[in-house]
Amino acid sequence: LKFQILCDRLTPHTAARWLSTAALFLLYTLRVYGAGWDIISYGLGIYLLNAFIAFVTPLDEAEEGLSLPTHADEDVRPFVAQLPEFKFWLSVTKAILIALALTLTSLTDIPVYWPVLLIYFLVLLGFTLRKQINDMIKRRYIPVPWFGKKSYTGSSGAGKKKARQ
Repeated sequence: LKFQILCDRLTPHTAARWLSTAALFLLYTLRVYGAGWDIISYGLGIYLLNAFIAFVTPLDEAEEGLSLPTHADEDVRPFVAQLPEFKFWLSVTKAILIALALTLTSLTDIPVYWPVLLIYFLVLLGFTLRKQINDMIKRRYIPVPWFGKKSYTGSSGAGKKKARQ
């Protein structure tokens, strides 16, 4: 119950939440830089990649009946992610805290040849991003405003769309 109250109070403070998570990630990076824990870092990287994929992937339209418009005359429906932003932030923060806790003991510092893990992670990242970008192109979904994402004016220009500059 207390955890839920804390989550409810943190929800509107998006920038502060992400800044605190960035600080935790910086602390983790400083902790493991040159010290080892390659397996922990690799696992954290894979987990963060999977969480990011769930964050940018829409819900399955067949299940939810939601889809982005494919023709100009269709209604615009909002993008509904598989993983909402707050849950994405919460899972990322928990993962970083767990990874930090695992670096407190030398039992989890398993020696590995780190270049193999790095190359494997980069190949996995490349294939995954290619799949996600192709899916976004197919759906005509532009997630960021600086690449021509359309914004809609409020009550003063009801129904008129304009490209965000």
